[in-house]
Amino acid sequence: METNTIQRIGQIAVPVKNIESATEFYKEVLGLPLLFNTESMAFFDCNGQRLLLSLPEKDEYANSSSVIYFQVEDIKKSVEKLIEKGVSFIDQPHVVAKMGNTETWMTFFNDTEGNTHALMCEVQI
Repeated sequence: METNTIQRIGQIAVPVKNIESATEFYKEVLGLPLLFNTESMAFFDCNGQRLLLSLPEKDEYANSSSVIYFQVEDIKKSVEKLIEKGVSFIDQPHVVAKMGNTETWMTFFNDTEGNTHALMCEVQI
């Protein structure tokens, strides 16, 4: 195996403008465990994947992030719980693909910083 072969994602960074409110959103609303934080960064665990919230070091890094798809067991119940916590969804949970006996469901929402993310769920039919 080559030494420069990508093995896995080490962490995903999400740019934020307000580290305090973003940290609260990801910890309290989404329920991700906070690993540690500094004045400009917060690190969370998402089932073994590290998620970094960070104040951008340069203006060119201040754009919204890529979409993060958070896997859930029951998308409708998860949406209900997040709506109760004040999350605004862009759409309703819907089927995006059917593969054999499996349906893939998704719904999209915004965090406090305007980043778009999604909940996804695979359902056996």
